[in-house]
Amino acid sequence: MRTFKALSALLSYPSRDLQQAVPAIRTVLDEGVLPEAAVTALEPLLASLETQDIYDLQERYVLLFDRSRTLSLNLFEHIHGESRDRGGAMVDLLETYRAGGFDLAGPELPDHLPVLLEFLSTRPIAEAREMLADAGHILVALAERLARRGTAYAAVLEGLVAFASANPETEEAQALLSQQDDNPEDLAALDAVWEETQVTFGPDPNAGCPVSRDILARMDPPPAPGMQ
Repeated sequence: MRTFKALSALLSYPSRDLQQAVPAIRTVLDEGVLPEAAVTALEPLLASLETQDIYDLQERYVLLFDRSRTLSLNLFEHIHGESRDRGGAMVDLLETYRAGGFDLAGPELPDHLPVLLEFLSTRPIAEAREMLADAGHILVALAERLARRGTAYAAVLEGLVAFASANPETEEAQALLSQQDDNPEDLAALDAVWEETQVTFGPDPNAGCPVSRDILARMDPPPAPGMQ
């Protein structure tokens, strides 16, 4: 399912390769995996990636996903923080990847959402739906927080929430939504938070490494009409 590979690219650090790939991504998104309304909602993000200055896009991306822990694309961050439980969850996820023949070759952590989406692009649709449903409460929280910021990236998470039929009313989702959002402009407070809980699993996946280049390089040619 190339749809998840396309969504993975959209959530990755913006690059010129990504900008050039926007027409191909539009074609992939029209393959019918996501609801039509979810695809339509992605157009503002696609248009901004296609037409805006790359340095402005990168700056906004960093402000959202690097400077705000409540918007981290590392999924286990939201439920385990930097506790030992996160390490065990990482190991389990890596084993799932390996069992599916998926090799994690880059510097990104296993729970980085673009990495998970690329893995899901290799799996049957029912399995992809189940895995995303398991993370539904995190996806709901991220979608709501991004919507509060008024960013077009919210549409990607809202599309995943719709695909997984994630329930925003669960206790887990409400617990995450009750947490106060980080202020990305309060650098002193953010530095203090990061110093208290350093990541020990590997390099920061959002530190300017454009994962979209690798993802887009492996995107297959469009299938024949009617195929997903």
